[in-house]
Amino acid sequence: MKLPKAVRTYRRRLARTAANLATTASRATGRGAGGMIGGLVANAIDPSIMNDLGGGRPVALVTGTNGKSTTTRMLTAALRTRYTVVSNEGGDNMDAGIISALLAGEDATHVVLECDELHVPHVAERLDAGCLVLLNLSRDQLDRVGEINKIERALRACVNARPDMTVIANCDDVLMTSVAWDSPNVIWVSAGVGWLGDSVSCPRTGGAVIRDGWDWYAVKKLPNGQEFRRPEPSWLITPEGVTHAGNVTPLELQLPGNANRGNATQAIAAAVSCYDIPVVDAARATGTVDNVAGRYSTITHGEHQVHMLLAKNPAGWQEALSMVDRSADGLVIAVNGQVADGEDLSWLWDVRFESFEGIAVKAAGERSADLGVRLLYGGIEHETIPDPIAAIEACPPGKVEVLANYTAFRDLKKALNK
Repeated sequence: MKLPKAVRTYRRRLARTAANLATTASRATGRGAGGMIGGLVANAIDPSIMNDLGGGRPVALVTGTNGKSTTTRMLTAALRTRYTVVSNEGGDNMDAGIISALLAGEDATHVVLECDELHVPHVAERLDAGCLVLLNLSRDQLDRVGEINKIERALRACVNARPDMTVIANCDDVLMTSVAWDSPNVIWVSAGVGWLGDSVSCPRTGGAVIRDGWDWYAVKKLPNGQEFRRPEPSWLITPEGVTHAGNVTPLELQLPGNANRGNATQAIAAAVSCYDIPVVDAARATGTVDNVAGRYSTITHGEHQVHMLLAKNPAGWQEALSMVDRSADGLVIAVNGQVADGEDLSWLWDVRFESFEGIAVKAAGERSADLGVRLLYGGIEHETIPDPIAAIEACPPGKVEVLANYTAFRDLKKALNK
């Protein structure tokens, strides 16, 4: 039964007031930044509040296994060259975090949101998203998210249900290509892909996927007889910069790694294609992003300069391993296994820690024993010190590289900033 308008208005006001109070209390008591609690309270009081907060504004969603936070920051920076933008810059990418962000930015003209893969279908529907950026898909938190083809099918259904939505899709990723394949408004971007372990078969037919350089194709044709093959991109990243329509725009980023160059290319493609931002302005704006929720930051702790890197799954770890400074004075790897990390740590055996041969490693975190076993079998010299702070202090003075998964990174950053 639909509530009377006066009741709906009162409930909406009550939800906003209660959310603001909860957020303020959370910050005042040191329980957190308030990025979630306000949204949880508001949604409990008014389940339709996300729809109302959209307000008919242009909405872009960014999703994928890795790179969501960085790409969202880059796209937000690009749009801010012309518009006022609200975004969940703290990385809270489920319903509560999205509602909290929208509550804090009701005056903004545009909305750019990082969105958890499982939440994309209903968030896109409730906010009437006009732009969806698809980065990559690989195994992540199997005990929460489940089998990766399940996510592909859910995202594909979302895209098919919204034919007017512009989709910015990474054509180098087999699974994301399948998600966007049927969209009448897809823009293909060659953003690169470092992890191939989850794209050896076609998600639509089950047949093998064959790779030949940048090209790839499925051996088995689709039911309609069409070949499932890497689409020709209209945007691509090269060593020289971002290439589009025969022109190359230089790209100078403050963030390291080839993955971030790919993230920037998709952000630029979305800004130009969906929001008419000049490509030069968009590229320049992505280059201003230098810190994403503490990732890539350096924190001084006593005699140590601690360089923080985050990795959450095999694909993310592979990219992060390439960013580690092998000449640093110490290396700490911290692994937790909380619900937010995914309690199943079988992925440790997919990460090529063997690349640290000859480097002394400190194994830390709540699951340091599991990590120690993996390092032992990889032939890596290591010492197990569960407390990450103690592990850092056990390193020689100087630069210490820290590679940590989600809650280990979060807790260590908080401890170092005390």
